[in-house]
Amino acid sequence: MKEKIIEVLDKMRPYMNSHGGDLEFIDYQDKVVYIKLSGVCGTCPHQNETLQNGLLRALQAEIPEVENLINVEL
Repeated sequence: MKEKIIEVLDKMRPYMNSHGGDLEFIDYQDKVVYIKLSGVCGTCPHQNETLQNGLLRALQAEIPEVENLINVEL
């Protein structure tokens, strides 16, 4: 499952990079994907929209088992 999640997130990486940001897969537990946003995306006031309307939707389109996506502050 983790490999599939990383594959989907890697498809989104060019979009994140084009805005000066990036993301890192942290973990997948109990149907929740944990990532860390970095660069401009890590401090963007619109990061919740990116998480919920972009990344989570993309993940759920290919992996319906994913129920949530959380940005962790490391």
